Amino acid sequence: MPTSTVEDYLKCILLEQELDPEALVSMGQVAAALKVAPGTVTAMVKTLADSGLVAYEPYSGVRLTPSGRQLAAVVLRRHRLIELFLVKVMGMDWSEVHPEAEELEHAVSDRLIGRMDEMLGYPSVDPHGDPIPDVHGVVAAPVLPSLLTCATGVSLRVARVADQSRDFLQLVERRGLKPGSGLRVQRRDEAADTVDLRLESDELLSLGNRAASKIFVEPA
Repeated sequence: MPTSTVEDYLKCILLEQELDPEALVSMGQVAAALKVAPGTVTAMVKTLADSGLVAYEPYSGVRLTPSGRQLAAVVLRRHRLIELFLVKVMGMDWSEVHPEAEELEHAVSDRLIGRMDEMLGYPSVDPHGDPIPDVHGVVAAPVLPSLLTCATGVSLRVARVADQSRDFLQLVERRGLKPGSGLRVQRRDEAADTVDLRLESDELLSLGNRAASKIFVEPA
């Protein structure tokens, strides 16, 4: 059975690959995401390559092999179902479940995950709008525009919040921008680096570009 460290690396690489499926994931990206030294990452990636879980190109980067991707998707499925279970069944706040799921994803059995999935009604997304891989490891991740790239003046709905940090999620909640919330983008001010929104409550809200880039929307 893979160790929790192996699972963490594979899941990290999968998430980085989702950002740019055509590109190799650099050692620096993995090191930053896992908060470890680049040398530690290189040593671990070589071990994963020897196990056939990743394809490693020295000085270029790494990508998952089909078997590595399958295992990574299993871990990601556990993580996101656990997050949703903690929110929907245990009553925890969506801003505090990520670190809990990081621990639990390595401990739960496939049988327990299957039961959670059934209890939750076979959901497709977690509390943050992130897609949950199915039992076959398939991730149905539609390409969604962010508040920086979506159309202006049309009815939209928040579909996904990409930043899992507690502070950012609490900010999103305070601003009324949780997944499912309706809004319109009124205008973008390039000089001020802001996006002006009108919420479904008719409240006007100005959001910085950095925050806006992490909130993805779909037609309402």
